[in-house]
Amino acid sequence: MAAGAGERPVLGVDTTVALDGRIYAKPGNASEAEAMLEALGGRTHEVVSGLCLLTPAWEVVETASTHVTFRALTPRDLAAYVASGEWEGRAGGYAIQGLGAGLVERVEGDYLNVVGLPAGLLVRILAERFPGTYGFG
Repeated sequence: MAAGAGERPVLGVDTTVALDGRIYAKPGNASEAEAMLEALGGRTHEVVSGLCLLTPAWEVVETASTHVTFRALTPRDLAAYVASGEWEGRAGGYAIQGLGAGLVERVEGDYLNVVGLPAGLLVRILAERFPGTYGFG
């Protein structure tokens, strides 16, 4: 066991954005962020997180998906959001838990998945592995 050598579990999660078969990871600069946001404007995209929970005894790897619809974005919207710098280090170039919430029209699925931790998936896994400790059984 390489990661988490010892008795403590290790949780790893990474998130990306997909639209029309294209992956929108973390933009490298403001121009890339603006191009991403422009592509997402007025459309529904998919936010996909991969989750791995690793313990000395077992490993679970699963994904969670949430659909996010952006409102139509004007050049002024794009310029203001990019100028905020909030896009830095964010899949798809936005942070829904911050100013990026103003770009969003609708969320279908786990909101926390879009933030970066698919909480519903994690709780389900914990409830299955540790019934009575997590969940209701």
